[in-house]
Amino acid sequence: MPLPAARLNVFSESVIRAMTRLANRHQSINLAQGFPDDNPPPEILAALHRATDGPFHQYAVTWGAPRFRSALAAKINRFSGLAIDPDRHLVVTCGSTEAMMVAMMTACNPGDKVIVFSPFYENYAADAILSGAEPIFVPLLPPDFHYDSATLARAFEQRPKAIILCNPANPSGKVFTRPELLEIAALAAKYDTFVITDEVYEHIVYPPHQHISFATLPGMFERTITCNSLSKTYSITGWRLGYVQATESVIAQARKVHDFLTVGAAAPLQEAAVTGLEFPPEYYDQLLAEYTARRDIFLGYLAQTGLAYTQPQGAYYVLVDISPLGFASDREAAEWMTKEIGVTGVPGSSFFREPVNHLLRFHFAKTEATLHAAGQKLLKLKDYVAAAGTGGKLPGATRESLGQKPA
Repeated sequence: MPLPAARLNVFSESVIRAMTRLANRHQSINLAQGFPDDNPPPEILAALHRATDGPFHQYAVTWGAPRFRSALAAKINRFSGLAIDPDRHLVVTCGSTEAMMVAMMTACNPGDKVIVFSPFYENYAADAILSGAEPIFVPLLPPDFHYDSATLARAFEQRPKAIILCNPANPSGKVFTRPELLEIAALAAKYDTFVITDEVYEHIVYPPHQHISFATLPGMFERTITCNSLSKTYSITGWRLGYVQATESVIAQARKVHDFLTVGAAAPLQEAAVTGLEFPPEYYDQLLAEYTARRDIFLGYLAQTGLAYTQPQGAYYVLVDISPLGFASDREAAEWMTKEIGVTGVPGSSFFREPVNHLLRFHFAKTEATLHAAGQKLLKLKDYVAAAGTGGKLPGATRESLGQKPA
């Protein structure tokens, strides 16, 4: 019998989705897969009802319904100042997951190299491999997850076709500073490199940090392929509405890739989402206020457990150091926590190129009630953390990981 493509042996199935299935099986609170547990804004739901009663049940224009693209371009202009033409600079995709694959396949030829910061959202390495590209991993260094300039320069010296930049970053919660972005921009210009950005958490950035859309930097619109989504901003992850933004010549090619991947995003959902794109600035202020409150609740419980964690600058993820629990395997720790504590995270090793096995990623995109419930369960870990300092019994099979520092 013929064998499937060899490139599929290089990566596994999504660990995030696997942990969601485990959480469902054990009725654990799922803080692994990053989706809210509350409804979208009522105005969007009302618009959805209207859309399903209207004439929006057949294919929309392949690269996006005109009304949706017009509203999207106007929203981008309001927040970035970029003069986006809805007919020349956008292609609407089935979520940012497709947007990233469209961007990769548009930018890269088989054999090209692509810089990926580590830790990274698990799709990025898989996208590079599926595109026939070779990832070059550049580590982000804790606790603030900065990169080493010399290491990044050496990566660019390999003349990559593209660099993937997630800002704000998943899973680290890092928000890249303007000096960092300008340094990346200078290297991209020097080596004639595309910058493929993932900016889905653009509106979830905690002061004093600020999100800067890479395409707004001097001379960067021409080489930036921006991937984004409505999922996180409007709590509609299941609607799968994303987009690619780039120059007219790049978008002309991206539309061809998108057409043959998925044909088009759902027509009634595009119509309904226009309502969200037209929300006033106050909506985004309230969104940030809500996520700030959720972050503070969840981090408050983590502090009580005694476990060390990162302070997210943006997005809604936190990396937690579970080495005091004594597990040699973060996957084993995540499964134990799901079954015995009732809270599910993602093994940190699925995000790192480096051999990191002592971190779990949790998200706090849940209602305050859910976060309090999860926090109360996590407080059970206090005794284990205390035992780690006194030689007491630990849930992990080994004490080898005690004292590990974040990679």
